Amino acid sequence: MKVYADHAATTPCDERVVQAMLPYFTEGYGNANSLHAFGRDAAKALADARDTVAKILGCHPNEIYFTSGGTEADNWALKGVALHKRSKGNHVIISSIEHHAILTPAEWLEQNGFRVTRLPVDSTGIVHPEALEEAIDDETTIVSVMYANNEVGTIQPVKELAEIAHKHGALFHTDCVQAIPYMNINVEELGADLVTISGHKIYGPKGSGVLYIRNGVKLDKLICGGGQERSQRAGTVNVPAMVGLAKALELSRVDLDETNKYIASLRDHFEQRVEAEIPYIRQNGNKQHRVPSVANYSFEFVEGEGILMLLDFNGIAVSSGSACSSGSLDPSHVLLAMGVPIEVSHGSIRFSFGKHNTMQEVDYIVNTLKQIISRLRSMSPLFDLKKGGTYNV
Repeated sequence: MKVYADHAATTPCDERVVQAMLPYFTEGYGNANSLHAFGRDAAKALADARDTVAKILGCHPNEIYFTSGGTEADNWALKGVALHKRSKGNHVIISSIEHHAILTPAEWLEQNGFRVTRLPVDSTGIVHPEALEEAIDDETTIVSVMYANNEVGTIQPVKELAEIAHKHGALFHTDCVQAIPYMNINVEELGADLVTISGHKIYGPKGSGVLYIRNGVKLDKLICGGGQERSQRAGTVNVPAMVGLAKALELSRVDLDETNKYIASLRDHFEQRVEAEIPYIRQNGNKQHRVPSVANYSFEFVEGEGILMLLDFNGIAVSSGSACSSGSLDPSHVLLAMGVPIEVSHGSIRFSFGKHNTMQEVDYIVNTLKQIISRLRSMSPLFDLKKGGTYNV
């Protein structure tokens, strides 16, 4: 059996999305910035896609900017605002559990003379508004806190955080890449000035993303060289991908509550079995405020990479953390920020379920996981000591 349980990393492209995209590879292949009929047809498809995204997010079409993905959108939001508003202040605030698409540009800003504050989280991964209130000052230009965390699924109180940012004259950005598959997001109700979403997390194509920029917000360009995206983001727009993103977003809103309920039932069944049948574990994240798909566990006395490889050998795809940093052997910065001991964090695995998973697959994962954990612990000197052994280390 082959089981995909890594939907927080990416999702399979919906066949209906593929069908919507296909004509713009071979028939409506014009450059959307060309003035001839081929270009006008492509521009019409792009405008329709922009209208669809804007309607779903509750904003104006001219506030939607297409990007190559969530990483570009995050970089543009953080660096663009910080650089544009440098004369006002040089202080940037992010959370300590952001995706590397925010963490890395924040480090770049720090190396270029900006002050960066990284807000702490509690043991369940939540940023408390009081922490932002304490950290913000008159030189703060932008606050960026993700809506839902990609490793543990915890949902943040972004509306309250946005209100605090605005009270102090700062802009507020939120990365909604992990939230948009499961939550109805209205940017006006959220109070965000900038919002990031990505296509490949919602059964759409990779290489597609959106940065919502509220009208009136000014930021420096990240990519220069042409007049595309109303002269704000240079580069020939990937029309098929943006058509696919809009279609995927549209489809994701159909029966959203029922889909969430089904995915949550898979996750809950998984968690009930794991917690009842595997000892010495730690569940990471917030049980109440989280997306329905993610279950993150630390398995003591074993290494996450070993678990991951043996699961893969048995046809099960999961992650030992963020897919974007899975090549690193460093412990998860998210778990460390939550206070998980470093030795425990090394044994952590993220399981993330999707709408195509079945209960049979969940049971197969648990049954296989039990055998793997038992096997790895039988070879662990630390587990031997825990059980009263005398292994000489």
